Amino acid sequence: MKEVNSIRIDPIVKRLLSYATSEEKVEAEYKKYTCSPNRKLFSTEVNGEIVSCIGVEFHNFEKGVIKHIAVLPIKRGSGIGRSMIKFICSKYKLKSLLAETDKDAVLFYSSLGFQITSLGEKYPGVERFLCELRTSTLT
Repeated sequence: MKEVNSIRIDPIVKRLLSYATSEEKVEAEYKKYTCSPNRKLFSTEVNGEIVSCIGVEFHNFEKGVIKHIAVLPIKRGSGIGRSMIKFICSKYKLKSLLAETDKDAVLFYSSLGFQITSLGEKYPGVERFLCELRTSTLT
């Protein structure tokens, strides 16, 4: 994995971020990664092509929050998401990692040992979930 810090957004990274947020917000979210010292964006390459990204906001030296995580559809289910999370936890020696997600991603986070808590219907008709991992339980 390598850190993404170019001022100009790579088209593949832009596409990946659009899977994790609305297309209208991609540019603003990307700018936060290039301008904020407590946010980092990483990408994974397979055969020289970017296939995934993970963006994390660090709240202190022991806690991180996944802001964006995305894998190209053709590469999903191959362990890339799991390896990105393990990389972040290891590189930054995190004791806890949080993510807020929808119902579609709950099984993914649960399979990694995240504790899942319903946040209820934050938006009309959309239940959201808080996923929290104590990194000592990372499977």
